[in-house]
Amino acid sequence: MLDTLLDRTIAPGYGKLGLTIRRRLAGWPADPPRMDGQVVMVTGAASGLGLAAAQGFASLGATVLAVARDEERARDAERASGGDVRGVACDVSSVAALRGLAGSVERLDVLVNNAGVMPPERSRSVDGVELTFATHVLGPFVLTQALAPVLAASAPSRVINVTSGGMYTQSLRPGDLLSEGDDYNPKTFYARSKRAEVVLTEQLATRLAGTGVVVHAMHPGWADTPGIRDAMPAFRKVAGPILRNDAEGADTIVWLGAAPEPLQSTGKLWMDRAPRPTHYRFGADADSVDVREELWRLLERLATAVV
Repeated sequence: MLDTLLDRTIAPGYGKLGLTIRRRLAGWPADPPRMDGQVVMVTGAASGLGLAAAQGFASLGATVLAVARDEERARDAERASGGDVRGVACDVSSVAALRGLAGSVERLDVLVNNAGVMPPERSRSVDGVELTFATHVLGPFVLTQALAPVLAASAPSRVINVTSGGMYTQSLRPGDLLSEGDDYNPKTFYARSKRAEVVLTEQLATRLAGTGVVVHAMHPGWADTPGIRDAMPAFRKVAGPILRNDAEGADTIVWLGAAPEPLQSTGKLWMDRAPRPTHYRFGADADSVDVREELWRLLERLATAVV
């Protein structure tokens, strides 16, 4: 009951206090086991949650493919991490670049789709897709599908999509999933794309059922990441004392990638090592079957438009 209360009251549960309290509860799951011999890919691994997750997986003995947007950032990820961390440059908003990345991977046990953007103005990927959607939704769709055979060959294996608690305020928009008809608002577009990423998680879980690959989403609560510092300075000024650090925000990413419990289910949303509801009563309504299917068809069309 205390855990649920923390979750529903948002600020205490999403902040540092929520994690501190949950770690002291009797039902807190055990820390994950070693991952020697396993290979993990983390996108957006040069800073923030991605770097903390890469460091966490490496500390458990895994080989980590730390994906960053360019060679310099990839080298930053290597230098900042201990263990076997290998920087890989890739524009994760580019369909062609993601296919090239997937084609270079021979083994993979865990895929973490973490890369995130919140541009101040409406921007587009090299494929002409609104950049927030391309990075948070189309990118994970393309990369997960391209790597599905490699993941299945290493089964049991896992895909972890990193979303945001902001998605609770949004729902999918039938007929305009790319929000082309709206004036650009960084926070709104970010939250909408993260809602779509949670829906995509459920869809991928259904389609990969039976392959030995489980797909989960997680949100880190409120963490003091570079994205928060750059895009939401006013929020950071107010919430700063309660924000989690990067390692605290990434804790559930690493746990989902290594612990045995997440292999017993698929298609769930997690925070602080526990499943969470995908909708709150005070938030956006559940997305209809029709709009969910519309999202999948859109992603298929956008992915196949690039050869």
